[in-house]
Amino acid sequence: MENSVIHVDEVAMQSSSTRKNGGWITFPFIIATMAGLSLAAGGWTSNLIVFLINEYNMKSIAAAKVFNVVDGLTTIFPIVGGIIADSYLGCFTVIWISSLISALGIFFLLLTAVIDALRPLACGDGSSLCTSPTTNQYVFLYVALALASIGVGGTRFTVAPMGAYQFDKLKHQTMFFDWYIFIFHLCWALSTAFIVYVEDNISWAWGFGISMACNILGLAIFLAGKRFYRHVKVQGGSPFVNLARVVVAATQKWRAPLSEQTQHYYHDHLTTSQIPTKSFKFLNCAAFITEGDTKPDGSISNPWRLCTVQQVEDLKSLIKLFPLWASGLLISTQLVMQLSLLTLQALKMNRHIGPHFEIPAGSMLVFILLFTCIAISIIDRMLNPFLAKYTKFTLTPLQRVGIGHALTIACMAVSALVESRRLRVAKSHHLQGQKDAIVPMSVFWLLPQLALNGIGEGFHFPGHIAFYYQEFPTSLKNTSTAMVSLFIGIAFYLGNVLIDVVQRETGWLPDNINDGRMDNVFWLCCTLGSVNFIYFLVVAFFYKYKNMENKPNNVPSK
Repeated sequence: MENSVIHVDEVAMQSSSTRKNGGWITFPFIIATMAGLSLAAGGWTSNLIVFLINEYNMKSIAAAKVFNVVDGLTTIFPIVGGIIADSYLGCFTVIWISSLISALGIFFLLLTAVIDALRPLACGDGSSLCTSPTTNQYVFLYVALALASIGVGGTRFTVAPMGAYQFDKLKHQTMFFDWYIFIFHLCWALSTAFIVYVEDNISWAWGFGISMACNILGLAIFLAGKRFYRHVKVQGGSPFVNLARVVVAATQKWRAPLSEQTQHYYHDHLTTSQIPTKSFKFLNCAAFITEGDTKPDGSISNPWRLCTVQQVEDLKSLIKLFPLWASGLLISTQLVMQLSLLTLQALKMNRHIGPHFEIPAGSMLVFILLFTCIAISIIDRMLNPFLAKYTKFTLTPLQRVGIGHALTIACMAVSALVESRRLRVAKSHHLQGQKDAIVPMSVFWLLPQLALNGIGEGFHFPGHIAFYYQEFPTSLKNTSTAMVSLFIGIAFYLGNVLIDVVQRETGWLPDNINDGRMDNVFWLCCTLGSVNFIYFLVVAFFYKYKNMENKPNNVPSK
């Protein structure tokens, strides 16, 4: 029988106590690995817009679009990493190879900061009088960004399923996801605050050098824990090929008269008594046994004509998940728009604390990350225990996602109100048309929207990851968490499209944002998010969890 089979590669003589506690033995290695890689990635991505404007003389909107492309690549490539891990190499190999690639990309960025010939002549403001980079300079820069982005993408969401697989119990897997996301955001915040400060106040070379060192340290820690990991290996081909076989087999036998008896369907050892569900009944034809489908020994004669019931049900589960997955596109697009425009806002506001210290514009992202960490801590350590003790109720993954949707909409509305005030202050001081004018308004006016952004992410990000890991087929666990990064990555490109449309059809986003109406952009995002929230509520209401016993405290979804 041709089928993707996932098994644990454990040493035969391993003691039962070691197997029982294996998750906790590997926990510090995986978390420390995530910390090092997150510090490295945050160090070179958080301040990228400022780097492109100051060192490569890009205009502000052009730099924001490059930032979106880079972030899109770091969040779309995890799906490729997940597919490779599920189908061919496994998590361990994908993680260490990707870590090497990211280190190489950061090293190339370090060279752009050290070697003057790799950058255009200094200008600093991205005006039309500045010298543009040469073709060779652009090529070297984009190769460096591509390598660093692919490396980050191959590790960021592949570490999550590998860490969760070290544990057997659902509650321990859920706790690992909370720690994984907490460490990810905390280290990103630290790098955004400290490494970005080094880049702005000491040198870009030192900043990129520290990032590369963190990357190498994370890789070393990961490799040091190899002997303790529970490794997952894939045999029998790609699970994605098996899903394609279901479609082909069902199409070939779509006229077959289906039966209600289990013996008329082909089963593997996991589904010996399972009857195909009635949803998407057409696909049941793929597992229906017709003449010539099996060999005399009972095995499949042609895997493109007969599939197992489990393969059919795996495809059905993915189809059912798609409407919910699609709702993540717009919630992520709203957040992407704020991330893209946040640095531009901060550059035009008063960032001084006292007479001598100025907050780097790229470090404003740290507030989102800190509020996310605070939210996750409160949810995990206070809210969930309180609900379980006094109400016998625990938030389901979809309920956490729904709360995140609502908070994101509120974030967009507050962003619009704050930007509207910033523009009024700029107008009252006659700053329109002045390219380098700083609006006399504290950058801390941005804190409420950043707080709502971070708290919302503390709800919906862990909710999304836990939901897809729980509901995805077993053979696609590595791909499951990468599905979250996929809609985030697509959102970065949707954000670019939205910026292009707004620039082409309106005057809301000129290069000097003091002359524009960025508040209208936020109101547009708020409107789109509200429509998307209604769509999410509808599809979430009708969705039924695949395994009700795996839900927290067996709480019904409705």
